[in-house]
Amino acid sequence: MNYQQTTAYLFSVTPVFEKIGAGAYKEGLENSWALDKHFGHPHRQFRSIHVAGTNGKGSCSHTIAAVLQAAGYRVGLYTSPHLVDFRERIRVNGECIPEQYVIDFVEKERAFFEPLHPSFFELTTAMAFKYFAEQHVDYAVIEVGLGGRLDCTNIITPVLSIITNISLDHTQFLGNTLERIASEKAGIIKSHVPVVVGETLPETRPVFAVKAHDMNSPLYFAEEFDAASFADIDFELKGDYQQKNRQTILCALHCLSSSILNLSPSSIADGFAHVCELTGLVGRWQKIQERPLVVCDTGHNVGGWQYLAPQIAQQRCRQLRIVFGMVDDKDIDAVMEMLPQHAVYYWTQASTHRAIPVASVAEKGKHHQLEGTLHYSVAEAYAHALEEADDDDFIFVGGSSYVVADFLAM
Repeated sequence: MNYQQTTAYLFSVTPVFEKIGAGAYKEGLENSWALDKHFGHPHRQFRSIHVAGTNGKGSCSHTIAAVLQAAGYRVGLYTSPHLVDFRERIRVNGECIPEQYVIDFVEKERAFFEPLHPSFFELTTAMAFKYFAEQHVDYAVIEVGLGGRLDCTNIITPVLSIITNISLDHTQFLGNTLERIASEKAGIIKSHVPVVVGETLPETRPVFAVKAHDMNSPLYFAEEFDAASFADIDFELKGDYQQKNRQTILCALHCLSSSILNLSPSSIADGFAHVCELTGLVGRWQKIQERPLVVCDTGHNVGGWQYLAPQIAQQRCRQLRIVFGMVDDKDIDAVMEMLPQHAVYYWTQASTHRAIPVASVAEKGKHHQLEGTLHYSVAEAYAHALEEADDDDFIFVGGSSYVVADFLAM
């Protein structure tokens, strides 16, 4: 098989959450432990940093990786989902895993893993850990896929655990209260391993405190961290929500510097200023062009849109235009309640079976007094927005990671 055939095989043979949703979710770590044993426990061959949370996991993971790279370390980075190419999920010092490695992994190992019937994420996590070990990375930054306690990345024992924040998302798997979701994500806290919690709420803070106490794990709340000495750092990621992530990252780096690493102020500044170049991060308040100004962002749930909606509404422009679609496990009504009324909307649907049909999106928009036109692909919606825009307009593309993925793949 060539690379395209290999990835098509992975997407078709293993259940993929990004494609089919709940049907791909598997509770328990049995397959993860079996794959790990088969490959000789590769995660034990490098130090890792484990990142969970409802929002901000990707930005925090990429920025921490960028800082470690700037400090001279060889760094693995495992994130999800990918936007354009599967290989984005698995990187070493910003370079995607080679196509040939993916091909060889599947061809050599399928006789072992096919009888296990692993999920897509179980299999690709095993691939990532094996690749990082073979690449002799010093550190790997590992982003949790979903939840924490039962996520297949949770076989690792990291040097630091990070939980960015908690909001209501994936409630069908993690529970329908903030306390239950926090408990699932607190499942990544390991015995005697420090944990940094980015944002807390009255419902979630006690959950983390109790779990950390039970595990004898030093607990740091980023909200209490004094980041004044880093006030002049230029953060390449410009979304308003990144200020919360910035605080979490700086607290995490402080913990690493005080106990494990020696990170210089220049390495921290360099990593923050060059996240995208060092790690290949895309889709976070990413500026595509200037006139008209076009920005895309992968914010896809209520927690993300609490920051995105005000930032979009405050843009100084002649006309605000929004290309928008969502997927079926998100609270579209709550998001639409936050969207600016004065914008022109281009309702659309991403090329995933989980996309809310554009007609339903448009109907929801009408219910919220939002005016727009229907487009059956992201490319069509964006082309229409661009055609109608003047140089002084602002075009935003988002609502879902999959909308941004289709947009960046054009």
